[in-house]
Amino acid sequence: MNKKYIIAIDQSTSASKVMLFDKETKLIHRVSTPHQQYYPESGFVEHDADEVFDNVKNGLLKVLRDTNTQESEIAGIAITNQRETTLVWDKTTGKPVSNAAVWQCQRGTSYCNELKEHGYTEKIREKTGLIIDPYFSASKLRWIMQNTEGLTGKAQKGELLLGTMDSWLLYKLTGGKVHATDYSNACRTMLFNIHTLEWDNELIELFGLQRNMFPKVKFSDEIFGNTCTDVVFDNPIPIAGLLGDSHAALFGQNCFEPGMAKSTYGTGSSMMMNIGTEPTPAPEGLVTSIGFGRNKTIDYVFEGNIHCTGDTLNWLKNELQLFSDSSEIEPLAKSVENNNGVYLVPAFVGLGAPYWDNEARACISGMPRNTTKAHILRAALESIAFQVKDLVSLMEEKGNIPLKELRVDGGPTRNDFLMQFQADILNRTVAVSDIEEISALGTTFMAGLATGFWKDLDEIKSLRKKGKTFLPEMQQDKNDTLYKGWQKAVERARL
Repeated sequence: MNKKYIIAIDQSTSASKVMLFDKETKLIHRVSTPHQQYYPESGFVEHDADEVFDNVKNGLLKVLRDTNTQESEIAGIAITNQRETTLVWDKTTGKPVSNAAVWQCQRGTSYCNELKEHGYTEKIREKTGLIIDPYFSASKLRWIMQNTEGLTGKAQKGELLLGTMDSWLLYKLTGGKVHATDYSNACRTMLFNIHTLEWDNELIELFGLQRNMFPKVKFSDEIFGNTCTDVVFDNPIPIAGLLGDSHAALFGQNCFEPGMAKSTYGTGSSMMMNIGTEPTPAPEGLVTSIGFGRNKTIDYVFEGNIHCTGDTLNWLKNELQLFSDSSEIEPLAKSVENNNGVYLVPAFVGLGAPYWDNEARACISGMPRNTTKAHILRAALESIAFQVKDLVSLMEEKGNIPLKELRVDGGPTRNDFLMQFQADILNRTVAVSDIEEISALGTTFMAGLATGFWKDLDEIKSLRKKGKTFLPEMQQDKNDTLYKGWQKAVERARL
């Protein structure tokens, strides 16, 4: 029987989604199952990896059952995942030694500070492209090894494995036969050398880990293994297309060439620009990462992560109660001619890229007496666009790579005022994705290349569904004035 579908697993921070895509990239069906969030101590965030796997396994079965799809119609299974979330498990039993430490978890902060104090910042940046931060996997893994009884001896005997959520799901779905990950996930651990394309022995030792614990790293357009019939499905189905979620979105947006960039607008925002096949050092405030590995080639990216974009609107709704439904924001923002000099800097948990200032705090500045609710809402929307411009400006000016156009996805992209302002303040075209599940689509594309479901990149480009496109309309002098006002407001928030 002809292969008709690819299943995409999108294992995210709050839920695990299983989706069925056809050859025209139509989303046929989706099953989403939330998992419990655990906060055992202040700053700690955990997931039960067994619960996550059970949700994924049940989602796979339910998608086929709900759609009356036959196993023989599935070309492959793709996996995209929350990045940096990590765990250690027993090689013999296949059981986690503890809950998974989530990307948001700050348990590695003290050791990261130690490394900075001892002068490791440049060495780690040179090897991995990253800044030293508990956000990445390495310090979480060290904490698990040091704070869970009996692990050191087991690791030395080769009885433990570690990985991010993609490698955990792959291991479980293959019945423990395959322990692997892809380049995009490996490069976000702070343990992978992006120049040699290998796990770095010096960093492994620095974080108190054993080389025998690490997964094999593969290109995303390879077949990683097959589902085990003792675990799920009656027949083996290829697993391919593994990609971290932001990287999958980059691929889903068809950002295949240098200067092509995507921004995902969610609670925060992830901004990535393809910089080609050389790992150029990132400008201060950004990181260099691997975008994706395919066709035996690595595409590198500049990346910046903004802490608070869409969550700013949640704060205005839930805490300040300035509106009751998101549909109210745009008309209110458009009801005033300009921001009236008002700027909102949403540094509720400090500022992320390019400032990396954990001491900064949110502020609304520049308010004259005639400031209204509409001005504050407009300033909130504008703050999202200004933060993206901060990153684009660095990438263009210091990285010396001009932005061709910005391809965007996420809930806030449905706000036309925001998207037009984003195009205006960047002075670049902004293209909105017509597909909501862009990370799932990106990993589906990669699995399709691995399994022959799609022939090549040209065929994938032909499948891209374009949404609205916004062209810049603002005069440059007005653009400059507004952005200078934003920069001044940021200075106030950092005092």
